[in-house]
Amino acid sequence: MSESILRDKSKVFAKEIVLLCRAMTTRRVESALVNQLLRAGTSVGANVHEAQYAQGTKDFISKLEIALKETNECDFWLELLMETQSISLEEFKQFHNYCIEIRRMIVATVTTLKSKQK
Repeated sequence: MSESILRDKSKVFAKEIVLLCRAMTTRRVESALVNQLLRAGTSVGANVHEAQYAQGTKDFISKLEIALKETNECDFWLELLMETQSISLEEFKQFHNYCIEIRRMIVATVTTLKSKQK
């Protein structure tokens, strides 16, 4: 799968996270939770984008693995926000599906690259 598709999707995801966090701020959701989600959600896109300028395959894989960890962290914060009624079930499902899609793309890319290294 082309990393440009992953880059595009992770950037859209980051933008949507920013908009969600902005909306939660106006609803007076706990700022610590909003900030955690904002950091993790935007970090996914930042690390995927940074991977394009990696200093080799190992560095590229490393950046994508960081993005994968951030995706998992983001999913945690989304789940916590949903369970505390800070976001709706519909919002949770939308962003959770984004996380799943991006996670699958990252895992596929990393798995392919690692298999080529052997």
